[in-house]
Amino acid sequence: MIRKHSATLHGHRTSFSLEEPFWQELKAIAESRQIALAQLIAEIDDGRPADSNLSSALRVHVLNWIKSRNEQA
Repeated sequence: MIRKHSATLHGHRTSFSLEEPFWQELKAIAESRQIALAQLIAEIDDGRPADSNLSSALRVHVLNWIKSRNEQA
Protein backbone atom coordinates (compact mmCIF):
# COMPACT_ATOMS: atom_id res chain seq x y z
CA MET A 1 0.00 0.00 0.00
CA ILE A 2 1.29 3.45 -0.93
CA ARG A 3 1.37 6.05 1.85
CA LYS A 4 2.10 9.75 1.82
CA HIS A 5 5.06 10.93 3.88
CA SER A 6 6.39 14.42 4.55
CA ALA A 7 9.84 15.79 5.19
CA THR A 8 11.50 19.17 5.53
CA LEU A 9 14.30 19.55 3.00
CA HIS A 10 16.44 22.67 3.12
CA GLY A 11 13.77 24.49 5.11
CA HIS A 12 10.90 23.56 2.78
CA ARG A 13 8.20 21.00 3.50
CA THR A 14 7.69 18.39 0.79
CA SER A 15 5.69 15.22 0.49
CA PHE A 16 6.22 11.97 -1.36
CA SER A 17 4.44 8.66 -1.72
CA LEU A 18 6.09 5.33 -0.97
CA GLU A 19 5.09 1.77 -0.38
CA GLU A 20 5.68 0.62 3.20
CA PRO A 21 8.60 -1.74 2.36
CA PHE A 22 10.51 1.13 0.72
CA TRP A 23 9.80 3.38 3.72
CA GLN A 24 11.04 0.73 6.16
CA GLU A 25 14.17 0.16 4.10
CA LEU A 26 14.93 3.89 3.96
CA LYS A 27 14.74 4.01 7.75
CA ALA A 28 17.07 1.00 7.97
CA ILE A 29 19.56 2.65 5.59
CA ALA A 30 19.58 5.84 7.68
CA GLU A 31 20.06 3.80 10.84
CA SER A 32 22.91 1.77 9.37
CA ARG A 33 24.63 4.98 8.24
CA GLN A 34 23.91 6.57 11.63
CA ILE A 35 22.27 9.62 10.09
CA ALA A 36 18.82 11.13 10.47
CA LEU A 37 16.19 9.92 8.03
CA ALA A 38 15.60 13.53 6.96
CA GLN A 39 19.31 13.86 6.16
CA LEU A 40 19.22 10.73 4.00
CA ILE A 41 16.17 11.97 2.14
CA ALA A 42 17.84 15.36 1.59
CA GLU A 43 20.97 13.66 0.20
CA ILE A 44 18.87 11.61 -2.20
CA ASP A 45 16.88 14.69 -3.20
CA ASP A 46 20.07 16.67 -3.85
CA GLY A 47 21.52 13.91 -6.03
CA ARG A 48 18.50 13.09 -8.14
CA PRO A 49 18.24 14.12 -11.78
CA ALA A 50 16.17 17.24 -12.41
CA ASP A 51 13.69 15.30 -14.51
CA SER A 52 12.90 12.69 -11.81
CA ASN A 53 10.54 12.93 -8.88
CA LEU A 54 11.50 12.38 -5.26
CA SER A 55 9.41 9.23 -4.79
CA SER A 56 11.14 7.54 -7.71
CA ALA A 57 14.57 8.69 -6.56
CA LEU A 58 13.93 7.21 -3.11
CA ARG A 59 12.88 3.86 -4.59
CA VAL A 60 15.93 3.74 -6.87
CA HIS A 61 18.19 4.56 -3.93
CA VAL A 62 16.75 1.68 -1.91
CA LEU A 63 17.16 -0.68 -4.87
CA ASN A 64 20.78 0.37 -5.43
CA TRP A 65 21.53 0.05 -1.70
CA ILE A 66 20.15 -3.49 -1.59
CA LYS A 67 21.99 -4.47 -4.77
CA SER A 68 25.30 -3.14 -3.43
CA ARG A 69 24.81 -5.01 -0.14
CA ASN A 70 24.11 -8.25 -2.03
CA GLU A 71 27.25 -7.80 -4.13
CA GLN A 72 29.33 -7.44 -0.95
CA ALA A 73 27.97 -10.67 0.52
